[in-house]
Amino acid sequence: MKITRISVYQVNLPLEHPYWLSGGRLKFENLDATLVKIETDAGITGWGEGTPWGHTYVPAHGPGIRAGIETMAPFIMGLDPRRVLDVERAMDLALPGHLYAKSPIDMACWDIAGQAAGMPIADLMGGGSRTPRPIASSVGAKTVEETRAVIDRYRQRGYIAHSVKIGGDVARDIARVHDVEDIRRDGEIVLYDVNRGWTRQQALRVMYATQDLNVMFEQPCETLDDIAAISGKHAAPVSVDESLVTLQDAARIARDGLAEVFGIKLNRVGGLTKAARMRDIALAHGIDMFVMATGGSVLADTEALHLAATIPDANCHAVWACQDMLTVDIAGGRGPRNVDGHLHLPETPGLGVHPDENALGDPVALYP
Repeated sequence: MKITRISVYQVNLPLEHPYWLSGGRLKFENLDATLVKIETDAGITGWGEGTPWGHTYVPAHGPGIRAGIETMAPFIMGLDPRRVLDVERAMDLALPGHLYAKSPIDMACWDIAGQAAGMPIADLMGGGSRTPRPIASSVGAKTVEETRAVIDRYRQRGYIAHSVKIGGDVARDIARVHDVEDIRRDGEIVLYDVNRGWTRQQALRVMYATQDLNVMFEQPCETLDDIAAISGKHAAPVSVDESLVTLQDAARIARDGLAEVFGIKLNRVGGLTKAARMRDIALAHGIDMFVMATGGSVLADTEALHLAATIPDANCHAVWACQDMLTVDIAGGRGPRNVDGHLHLPETPGLGVHPDENALGDPVALYP
């Protein structure tokens, strides 16, 4: 089997509600999605998606994905997409770094491999749990009152996991954590996501002020060096996501004990192939995981669900479904959807969902 054509589509994904991170420092209203269709001489077609969270969040943006694919396409044409390691190496040689640009190609190849084998991607990767994964809401940086309203809206959809965004103001963050804990229900999973919004002293002040609540913070500071500098000065469990990009990052975090949880964002780390190695490092070191795409449609959410299904139930806290935040649906209702706040692994071979091509318009690029 050989790759014969790569089609690239650009799609705007408007958010239902404006979204803020880091105490309102970053605002987002629309996501720039890149969809990739890979065709083969065997008649099997695979789809992938890369959707960064805007262009101010981390070093990634939609035009960068499309430029990266243009650079890499000549090097992967003619390869067997089922040999995902060959495709990975070809991309890494053609374009060192730029992992986020490689993720949609990797996803499409896994989709093809699963279809060719007649297996869902999770099973092809070694075995997929059928335990439905809780969906983590994403509660933007808002006032205490707005936070309560957003959490209540997600609860009405069945959500039991919430990622509450904080950061930027110590007093406000302390008050917000205490308020959310006051309304937290038994069995709910709550992660306080700082998105790199604290300095070292700010992080320690909030952690000391909330230590009696036994809560978990995600990415409290900008870098791994910052997180390492404060790691011996507080008792709060820490999750790392923005600083978890490469396998070397994962190895350092595990070796030095910088975090108790990995927040694996598939688009950021380069796709399923590279994310699976991070999963194994986490499991080998007793580190739990949250799994998500970064942003995107039901395609990206489904890819994250496949990886989450390969993680033992006890070690996978939740997945994130960006599709619930969008005003458009490129898949016409297909694919895993919110069922009582959980996603269920699709039983169909490959990814398990493809977009409606009629809703995408014409490709912005074709290779060859």
